[in-house]
Amino acid sequence: MTDLNDYFDPVSIESPEFEYLALQAGFPHNIVTHTENMPLRDLGRFKIALIGVPEGRNSPGTGSLKGPDSIRRELYKLARVPGKLKIIDMGNMKQGTTFNDTVAGLTDIINSLKEQNIFPAIIGGSSALTVSIDRALSGQQMKYTLLAVDSRIDFISEKRGHDSFNYLSTLIHNNKSTFDHYINIGYQSYLNDQQVVNRFLKRKSELLRIGDVRKAIFLTEPLFRDSDVAVFDISAVRQSEAPGSVSPSPNGFYGEEICLLARYAGISDNLKVFGLFDVNPDLDVRNQTASLAAQIIWFFLDGFSQKQYETPFLSNTGSGRFIRYHVRITDLNDDLIFVKSNLTERWWMELKSGDAGPLYIACSHDDYLKANRNEVPERWVTGAERLKA
Repeated sequence: MTDLNDYFDPVSIESPEFEYLALQAGFPHNIVTHTENMPLRDLGRFKIALIGVPEGRNSPGTGSLKGPDSIRRELYKLARVPGKLKIIDMGNMKQGTTFNDTVAGLTDIINSLKEQNIFPAIIGGSSALTVSIDRALSGQQMKYTLLAVDSRIDFISEKRGHDSFNYLSTLIHNNKSTFDHYINIGYQSYLNDQQVVNRFLKRKSELLRIGDVRKAIFLTEPLFRDSDVAVFDISAVRQSEAPGSVSPSPNGFYGEEICLLARYAGISDNLKVFGLFDVNPDLDVRNQTASLAAQIIWFFLDGFSQKQYETPFLSNTGSGRFIRYHVRITDLNDDLIFVKSNLTERWWMELKSGDAGPLYIACSHDDYLKANRNEVPERWVTGAERLKA
């Protein structure tokens, strides 16, 4: 088995000038931290691992390599995560001689953690590192859905090398990639090439503009529930709240909103990798962006600690855990079948997928109400189209 000590530098954090919390109430109290005196071992007892990746190459914001240390300093000032979630902070990954060396090393780390059933939570570094996640999941021959909380769709039509603004091109044009579906939450129309938007819509991608998301942010939760990878680019947050970004915008999510989205990612029982990218301390003001990034990670961990694994049991009609509703819609041959959890009150739609058995698509109570008004929910249409593809 891979010795991950060879990949990481131990955590080194100076004590803060002021202690705002009692020792047992602080974030470090319920995690294990990789230090010089405590090497990485017995990892199988942990559920989630924090991985700092100080890598700013292949990005116009090279200062993002300082992001992990800046974020970690703020994270360790926060309160402990509620519950008994077993977390390990593995420290910062050693930077490769080249960017591709870092990508290869991070791919090895993700694979090793997945083999031990440990969830990787990546603290970047630039979003160009997303290619490591792709290589790890593609190596398992698993089609996956990538959800990005980002003000931009990171794809450029013209021929250009791999970087943090163009990593989707690398995934799409790689014949070995199993990247199957793309979701973007919070893109801003005036920052994106309309031809790129149209291209992704033709791929049946789900693209939600910032204004539409903010009208009903709770409707994004089912999208996280159906995603395998969630990557957050700090540029999705408005500049006044997160100035430490190489591509800031006056518009974007408020801090409370981005933290809520992170919690949705945490409670998803389908998610396999999480990443937070492009925090640039060189452009930050009084550690404001790093502090928000730390709170994003905290809310993700809080959601993760309250995760309910329901998806594997949706087809079990005799458990009493779920209620099934059949809704008749005029334009469809068969009833729409909705499944509601008695425990979490979350909703799914059931689709027929041939001999493979039913396919379940996460949805909201609003989708159920729409079906009762004789309207076909968009999530059902998207799912049915992807089944035909």
